[in-house]
Amino acid sequence: MKEKRIFAVIGLGKFGFHVAKTLAERGMEVIAIDKDEDRVKEVSEFVTQTYILDATDEKALRESGIKAVDVAVVSVGENLEANLMIVMLLNELGIKEIVAKAINPLHGKMLEKLNVSRVIYPEMETAIRVANSLIAKEIIEEIYLTENYSIFEIKVPQFMVGKTLAELDLRKKYDINVLGVKRENSVIINPAGEFMLQDGDILIVLGNINNVMDLL
Repeated sequence: MKEKRIFAVIGLGKFGFHVAKTLAERGMEVIAIDKDEDRVKEVSEFVTQTYILDATDEKALRESGIKAVDVAVVSVGENLEANLMIVMLLNELGIKEIVAKAINPLHGKMLEKLNVSRVIYPEMETAIRVANSLIAKEIIEEIYLTENYSIFEIKVPQFMVGKTLAELDLRKKYDINVLGVKRENSVIINPAGEFMLQDGDILIVLGNINNVMDLL
């Protein structure tokens, strides 16, 4: 059974709203925080608890009970000063895992110096996924992990049909790791080397986008 963790989402713009809603829909406890009453009201039907407060106010943030959360997501990206102040306050409150939205690489570097667990660039990551899918229509989905690595779902190219994973040896030839294969309504996780690919299969792989493009 998946461990039920408690999340706080601070800042309920488009990004924060969808993070909070998705976490809640997947069974997580979510505390949603924003100083805008309308934004809080919009997400209140999905999440566990809501607070209308300015998260740069240490007293208000502390009184919200945020110290009990496992992960805090700071999605106040547009206001640089507020974003950094909130992260500093969360560190002082002892939040072990902090995920923060950045508006540009310089902002991201500042967040990294504050020891956030993960820096997210929503606009950049979305742009990269769209551009990659336009270049290679075989790419169905891309989950951005780092600047160099993503998880991809790709339609099996014709040259792979009828061949086993051992024959293709994607790790050696392309530095791509096969995590699974989608076939009709099932998913085969970590398929063996003798697994033979069929037309219509979807590969789930971990790799660098340049290597994936070489494969396609």
